[in-house]
Amino acid sequence: MAVLTLAPLLGARPAAAQAQVSPDTSFFISSTGSGFGANLGGLSGADGLCQQRAESVGLGKRTWRAYLSAPAAEGRPAVHARDRIGKGPWRNALGVQVAANLDELHGDANALDDETALSEKGTPIAPGRHDILTGSNPDGTLVEGPRDGTCAGWTSHDAGRAMLGHHNRYGGGNRPTSWNAAHMSRGCSQAALRSSFGAGLVYCFAAD
Repeated sequence: MAVLTLAPLLGARPAAAQAQVSPDTSFFISSTGSGFGANLGGLSGADGLCQQRAESVGLGKRTWRAYLSAPAAEGRPAVHARDRIGKGPWRNALGVQVAANLDELHGDANALDDETALSEKGTPIAPGRHDILTGSNPDGTLVEGPRDGTCAGWTSHDAGRAMLGHHNRYGGGNRPTSWNAAHMSRGCSQAALRSSFGAGLVYCFAAD
């Protein structure tokens, strides 16, 4: 009981965490990853993670997609993250609009930062987990080059690397203020992601 009594005095966030989730929610960061680094089970597994997280807070009636790009594979063309998430507008779990449409989302006018890029519960993502998996360029298209930037299409938790964004819009990398294309990961394992302040989290958008 003493701990509960003293918590407010110590500046803890009692159950700020359990904010009322807005029924208009159409964007969040998954509060958990797969547990296997960047191996999300491919795009379908990543979408399943978003759907599961949404269902956990009563938002399961919508169609949720992970904001991830992926290379061509098994006869399927390359996938660009911007093409899988609908047309907007998108609101976070507190009902705050973060972008009206795709152009705003990928431009300078979006409202994404550490105060608005929240989990499905409406809670902030800790700075120590600010690297979010995307595999994308700033415009939401697939990162291409001599080396894959999607951890083998989100199926590797060992070799490879992935493009990451900074949900809080600061940190290191080539584009530290980019929410979707700040820098490449050090690897695809959970340990490699953690080493640069990540946890295998993804951006989730309601595509319908």
